[in-house]
Amino acid sequence: MSEGLAAPPGTERPRRYLPKLRYELIGCGLHGHELLGTDAARLRPRDALFAREADGLRWYRCLRCDSWLPLPPPSQPAAEYPPPREEVVLPLRGRPLRDRYVLRLIALDRALHFLVLGVLSGGLFLFAHNKAMLHADFTRILKDLQGGLGGPVNNSQHGIVHDLQRLFGVSIRNLYLIAAAAAAYGVLEATEAVGLWLGRRWAEYLTFVATAVFVPYEIYELTRSVTWLKLLTLVINLLIVIYLLLAKRLFGLRGGGRAERAERAQDYGWPAIERATPAPTARIAPLPEARD
Repeated sequence: MSEGLAAPPGTERPRRYLPKLRYELIGCGLHGHELLGTDAARLRPRDALFAREADGLRWYRCLRCDSWLPLPPPSQPAAEYPPPREEVVLPLRGRPLRDRYVLRLIALDRALHFLVLGVLSGGLFLFAHNKAMLHADFTRILKDLQGGLGGPVNNSQHGIVHDLQRLFGVSIRNLYLIAAAAAAYGVLEATEAVGLWLGRRWAEYLTFVATAVFVPYEIYELTRSVTWLKLLTLVINLLIVIYLLLAKRLFGLRGGGRAERAERAQDYGWPAIERATPAPTARIAPLPEARD
């Protein structure tokens, strides 16, 4: 292979300890190959970039992963020639495709946060609206338990009984405020999820700020008590912050948005496909049949 020509996805020899993940192969595995000209009656010389004919077959090049697939020409073509390049919506490949998958993973994380916060907010609103009735039922049940067990059960500083007593001690006004704050934060998480899923630049900034703000608090919580959930949450949020800051070049870092767009142009579009296209080779004559 000539120097400077990138190897098609999946063809280069992986390094032993640092194998390269090819997102193009994942995309084609999930959505199928992106072929062009499969319904065309004839091919032109300029179509050799994505379709070629040999021995009664057509070889179609996947515009995402660069695989070549042999198929028979269409028996009932829908068009004379493949569509012009300017009318073709190319699939993402390279770093833009990697960014889409990573951003959508973050979007799923934010969608999960939205669901949890939505349930929490709704529960708090219902609890605040029915606090007096629930408190009376809680007191009655607690007295029945104390009588049945022959002693008090509410003198512990830990456990669910203690937590419920603290919850009933919060005023209704504060409960409504906490529920409203949870709902507002849930809306913020939902906005991040939608923006990241669609690949919007503003959503990357919003997610970075919303995530980075809570990192000091998460570190403080770990100084008080260490749990696997707290540690995992901190690690995930740190990875998100680092990825957005470095890979997406936020706030002008590493060249900012201009450098990010230039990096995207290297892997996306017809020029990128042309750079990854090997020149047509001469047809190799078949080997002579072996004689007895």
